[in-house]
Amino acid sequence: MPIEEKTRARPIDFEEDVIQRRPLTTQVGPNAVEPVPPTPGVLSNDNNVVLTTVSNLVNWARSRSPWPLSYGLACCAIEMIAASMSHHDTARFGMEVFRASPRQADVMIVAGTVTHKMAPRLRRLYELMPEPKWVIAMGNCAASGGEFWDSYSTLQGVDTIVPVDVYVPGCPPRPEALIEGLLRLREKISRGG
Repeated sequence: MPIEEKTRARPIDFEEDVIQRRPLTTQVGPNAVEPVPPTPGVLSNDNNVVLTTVSNLVNWARSRSPWPLSYGLACCAIEMIAASMSHHDTARFGMEVFRASPRQADVMIVAGTVTHKMAPRLRRLYELMPEPKWVIAMGNCAASGGEFWDSYSTLQGVDTIVPVDVYVPGCPPRPEALIEGLLRLREKISRGG
C-alpha cells in the first residue's frame, strides 16, 4: 500500500484528549463554578503534535502530581484519610501517598483546629516545604476557627500564619469536598498560580 493511501490518524481534540476536566455542576450562587479556559497553546493536527511553552508544560505536570503533607489535627483528618481510601481514591489525581516529611511534599492540607500552641510548628513545617508549595485549609476550624472561634486557645484561621490557596468549607467536610478542593488547586497550579 503506497504511503498516500494510508488512513490518517484521528487528530487530537485538545478539549477531550489533553485537558482532563472535572464534571460540570449546576451549582448557582457565590460558589458557582466558572468555566476554565484551556491552557494556552497551539494545537497542530499534523502528526499529533501539541505546541506549548515550557512553563505551561511544567505547570501541567505539577498540577497532575500534588504530594500532600499529612497534617491532620482534629476530626477533619478522618475525612482526609477517608478521601485517600479506595472509595474516593485521591490516587486518581496523582496523590499516591501522604508524605510524612515536609521536604517531600508540595501541598499542605491543614485539616482541623489549629491552636496557638500548634501555630509555630505549622509555620515551621510550611517553611521546610520546597518551593512551589500550596496550602489547603480543610474545614471551618482551619478556615476561621469554626465552632471554637471564641476560645482563647484557637487560632482564628490558618491564613493568619501561612498563605492559603484553597478553602474547603464544612464541619467536617466530606471527602468529596476535599477532592473538589484538590481539583480547584489543580486548576490554579495549571494556570501558574
